[in-house]
Amino acid sequence: MKSKPYTVYLLLLLCALVTSSCGVYSFTGTTLSPTIKTVTVNNFVLATAGGPANLPLTFNERLKEYYQRYTNLKVVPANGDLVLEGNITGYELIAVAPTAQDQAGVNRLQITILVRFYNNKDETKNFEQPFSFYKDFPQSQTLSQNENRLVPLILDQIVLDIFNKTAADW
Repeated sequence: MKSKPYTVYLLLLLCALVTSSCGVYSFTGTTLSPTIKTVTVNNFVLATAGGPANLPLTFNERLKEYYQRYTNLKVVPANGDLVLEGNITGYELIAVAPTAQDQAGVNRLQITILVRFYNNKDETKNFEQPFSFYKDFPQSQTLSQNENRLVPLILDQIVLDIFNKTAADW
């Protein structure tokens, strides 16, 4: 059976309506308004003892890269439609999971970052909130043995959480 041309056009129209009806939806999961074009990530500063000296720089670059990769926003040095800034407020090594010998069975590296977010197009979306994540490692190992592996994993999760709160509105 031969398909009629209007059937093909109807299917194309239906597909176009389904993918554009929301206006602010994208396939990356963001819910940003089409009026938002730029993002500024001001330098996060280390406001706690401990942690690698390059931690703020590493975090800033990961955050900028994530916005560049998963949105159409242009990262600008100042006056963006969206602005993120804050402090790294916690870099803690915590002993958890006590054993029968009253020692920690697991050590936990936890990083906390206080984020101030400004949406210059919709001030109702502004917030100040801490984001925190951790990774555990065996008590028999030292922080220096695990730090290079754990810090990137922790920062990736914090960046994802910040992105979800700011761009995906979760």
